[in-house]
Amino acid sequence: RNATLDTPISADGRPEFGVTYEIAARCGRAVRLEAGERLAVVNPSGTQVCDFWAFAADDLREFLSMEHLRPTLGRTIPKAGDALVTNRREALLVLEEDSSPGIHDTVIAACDAARYRQLGAVGYHDNCTDNLRMALLAIGARAPEIPAPLNLWMNVPVAPDSTLQWLSPVAMPGDHVTVRAERGCIVVMSACPQDMLPVNGDAAMPGPLRFRVIAPAGS
Repeated sequence: RNATLDTPISADGRPEFGVTYEIAARCGRAVRLEAGERLAVVNPSGTQVCDFWAFAADDLREFLSMEHLRPTLGRTIPKAGDALVTNRREALLVLEEDSSPGIHDTVIAACDAARYRQLGAVGYHDNCTDNLRMALLAIGARAPEIPAPLNLWMNVPVAPDSTLQWLSPVAMPGDHVTVRAERGCIVVMSACPQDMLPVNGDAAMPGPLRFRVIAPAGS
């Protein structure tokens, strides 16, 4: 348990347009979006990874799926203009803007308690899997399963020999990603608490994220 469970943006996850919300380091938050609303996720330090999920509001068994996104795009990293599809191969969001160099990850699963034990952690360690569960519970929802997230700003290239490289993000302070909801959905974001690998920068110091929701044009 951490502040994720006790600090939702509202009881049902609905935001106030234009308000900047913070996701504390090592914690997560959920936000409900209606079709046409835009969500901007900001990386204040440039080095903080955001584990990002989205679930269809009318059926949480439909969710943003990296396994389905990669073959749809024909590449491993989405870029501005791409539709982000679900496990039913339907567009749920569109990636509208990306002010960063565009290095994100669709391969690595969300960190969890077992992963930190493998890395040598003793006792409980905050993790993105539990942040997802708690962020949804905080707004009265429950994750039917833990999909692989879109890891915004995570820099884990695959080397020619097929090994993974755990590198620091290449985003700059204040870089942002903006998505547009194609349908009603619940987005969950976790400020990844990884401090045992250089995922969140060479200093391995997790930090906060920020986000805001923008009303549909003409509303």
